Amino acid sequence: MSINLPGPIAAYFTADRYNKPAVPNCFTEDAVVVDEKQTYTGREAIGRWKTESAAKFEYISEPIAATRDGDRTVVTARVTGTFKGSPVDLRYAFTLKGDFITRLEVVA
Repeated sequence: MSINLPGPIAAYFTADRYNKPAVPNCFTEDAVVVDEKQTYTGREAIGRWKTESAAKFEYISEPIAATRDGDRTVVTARVTGTFKGSPVDLRYAFTLKGDFITRLEVVA
């Protein structure tokens, strides 16, 4: 299924699938990511988050739906990989500022 995503969000999912080291470039310098009850602030911390996630297991995130919720874009993605419970649908709540992501919350 192809869905129309704002540029920065589409760039995030493309980088996450094909070039994980490029993921932090999708964020502002002071962006915040909240995932698995952990908070990562700034591009360097976001880079560590993505590197550690990729080292734990292989996965692919495929966006399957998107909605607007105030100033956030909530994307539901089917995540399939080498982890217990695969596949799983996760909600990615993005807040944007211009061409970058300022906040991302990942929720099961």
